[in-house]
Amino acid sequence: MSNAAAPADVRSSRRSTGGPPPAGGARPVPGGPRKSRPGALRPLLFCAPFIVLFLGMYVAPIVYAVVKSLYTVRRSGLGLTAPTEEFDPLGNYLRVFDDGAFLSSLGRVALFGVVQVPLMLGAALVLALLIDSRSARGKGFFRLSSFLPYAIPGVSAALVWSFMYSPQSSPINRMLEPTGVGIPFFDGDLVLWSVANIVTWSWTGYNMIIIYAALQSIPAEVLEAARMDGASAVRIAWSIKVPAVRGALVLTAVFSIIGSAQLYNEPVVLQPVSDGAVSSTFTPIMSAQSAIAAGNYPYAAAQSVLLAVLVGVVSFVFFTFTARGEQE
Repeated sequence: MSNAAAPADVRSSRRSTGGPPPAGGARPVPGGPRKSRPGALRPLLFCAPFIVLFLGMYVAPIVYAVVKSLYTVRRSGLGLTAPTEEFDPLGNYLRVFDDGAFLSSLGRVALFGVVQVPLMLGAALVLALLIDSRSARGKGFFRLSSFLPYAIPGVSAALVWSFMYSPQSSPINRMLEPTGVGIPFFDGDLVLWSVANIVTWSWTGYNMIIIYAALQSIPAEVLEAARMDGASAVRIAWSIKVPAVRGALVLTAVFSIIGSAQLYNEPVVLQPVSDGAVSSTFTPIMSAQSAIAAGNYPYAAAQSVLLAVLVGVVSFVFFTFTARGEQE
């Protein structure tokens, strides 16, 4: 339609505006550009409690520990005056690497993690596969009974096991008396594995539940197709189920590595009845606690920061290694 044929009201509106409408049919917005509404900040208000708690309960202690580790406690004279803290960025960290007790605790925890974590996750994987098997009966009972040790607080579990380990009251050694065999649970070379037994008993069921939940995500069609092809239950478990729960195994492994570095409750509870086998520096956290008891907070902070960095590096290397293996 030509301009001449346009309705009169349209032509008059063009003349009143002083020209043709904007290109593309866009019309000017009355009142100019829109201003930001106050309601746009409402999502931040909902996030504010989390941000405050995150900064106050997580970030602030880390920053304080790092800053505190940069100072060194100085004592002058005969110790009659109050100690002072002097800024010495490398003093505590150099002392950490010369502290044989702390380095021994790191090596002890590393050995603990290398041996205990694979055994615990292997047991959790086997339990999850058995409960998930087609012929399993009473799955709910076995899930609950396997998870029950995790529901018991770690300190309470350690107290029960200290009774089981005690040379005076150990029912295990009493049952072994007719054979003339006794297990020295608090022997210097065996006490670490006595602690590992408590941790394994407490956490195997927790890891089993995570792996079992991952097994439930495997499509039933895949398992049925494998059975129709003649695959045995062992073959299905090894070739289908285990690769399918790889992510859950990696997750539980990282949790276990971090938990091994944080080993504290079990050895502290066993320490009074261990006849000196569990020292005050048995684990890195116990070593830092000993420094705090001595009033040397900066040195304890340096130990904590170094432990956190080591755990972060190990976790990163483990994640990188497992991700590379999955891609290959």
